[in-house]
Amino acid sequence: MLKLQNISKKFASNSADEKIIFENLNLNIKKGEFVIIVGGNGAGKSTLMNLISGSILPDSGKVFIDEKDVTNLPEHKRAKFIGRVFQDPLKGSCPNLTVEENLSLAMLRNKKRTLHFGINKGDRENLKHELEKLNLGLENRLDAKMGTLSGGQRQAITLLMATLVKPKILLLDEHTAALDPKSSEKVLNLTQKIISDNSITTLMITHNLNHATKLGNRLIVLESGKIKHDVSEEGKRLLLKNIFRN
Repeated sequence: MLKLQNISKKFASNSADEKIIFENLNLNIKKGEFVIIVGGNGAGKSTLMNLISGSILPDSGKVFIDEKDVTNLPEHKRAKFIGRVFQDPLKGSCPNLTVEENLSLAMLRNKKRTLHFGINKGDRENLKHELEKLNLGLENRLDAKMGTLSGGQRQAITLLMATLVKPKILLLDEHTAALDPKSSEKVLNLTQKIISDNSITTLMITHNLNHATKLGNRLIVLESGKIKHDVSEEGKRLLLKNIFRN
């Protein structure tokens, strides 16, 4: 589903501040895999997400999604088949629009834009049904402005928006790090259910050892722009225990 081939990326090229992030990085993610990515600050985790989403382009190498070369495809065009949820609950949605308006925009992914009402009665009922699954009482708050919701509620809706139209790839960039423990647990449970129910190919960054242990069926450890460890679900618990012990 995702292939990074000989990816190199550096910032502030040809200056005293030049920093090489990746040099000939290769990575293959199979369809349906739920990959957890861990690593220290500066390991290249967020840069990896940005390269996949198209918000930055590699200096060299190629990016393939579902066997299609998207290396030079800009972010807004890749958004048709990539869902992304950021660490900050304020990102990924429009605070001055209602819950219904935000979700209706998410429904338009992969659809041709035409002049018509954004949502009909049937769509509204479908959205209420999807919100009911979150078990947060939000199905009764379709007319509430997104900016009035709590961080956990907003992140849950952002996750729903990213997956309302099933993406080929879902990117989760520490999407629970800014939440309180209770909200974080709710959003993680929703995350696991949505990914499992829809078999979505997912990459998730986390600093939380417990989350990395419990979630996903593959673990990648980045260190200084290199893949130091790449293990299956069976081996990750022992690996994480040894990494964090040291």
